[in-house]
Amino acid sequence: MTATQGPSDGDGLTGTPDTSSTADTPVSGRDTVAEVVRQWRAVHPDLDTGPMEIIGRINRCAALFQQAEDAPLRRAGLTRPEFDLLGALRRTGHELTPSELARETFSSGAAVTKRLKTLTERGLVERRGDTRDRRVAHVRLTDAGRELVDGILPSQLSYENAVLSGLGSGELGDLAGLLGGLLAQLEGRLGALRA
Repeated sequence: MTATQGPSDGDGLTGTPDTSSTADTPVSGRDTVAEVVRQWRAVHPDLDTGPMEIIGRINRCAALFQQAEDAPLRRAGLTRPEFDLLGALRRTGHELTPSELARETFSSGAAVTKRLKTLTERGLVERRGDTRDRRVAHVRLTDAGRELVDGILPSQLSYENAVLSGLGSGELGDLAGLLGGLLAQLEGRLGALRA
């Protein structure tokens, strides 16, 4: 199995890994997931490590992207989860409740509450109570919050473009399509499990 071919069942009969695999030596050198897969193959040669080659790389890329793209946010004194809350309020263009923000940002209610407290103290968001139900709060960006998001977003996107600059536009389009399909499938499955 090569890094571009995807998972392989080896000989197709016994699940024995294909020992002629070039996945351990991608073009730019050995990535950390290839080494992990090589080690697991040595310990358990009978197991199909194909999913690990995909999910492991997605997880590793996500962690590295997170570190890289947080630089503009750190300069603004924000964490990624705080920026995600501000971004959700900016892109939807209207007030959201904390539970709606939790859904928008894939966060827990407790985490959203904590982040909103920090952002409120900084004057970036404001909360108002619901006129019909005092248990419900509505959150909106302040002018300062809107200016901050609009000021950071161009540098954030520029930074992300730089991180992805090693891939051509066709590769980026293919990757976006593949990841979009995978995400839709996973979200559908998770939604069915929650129902």
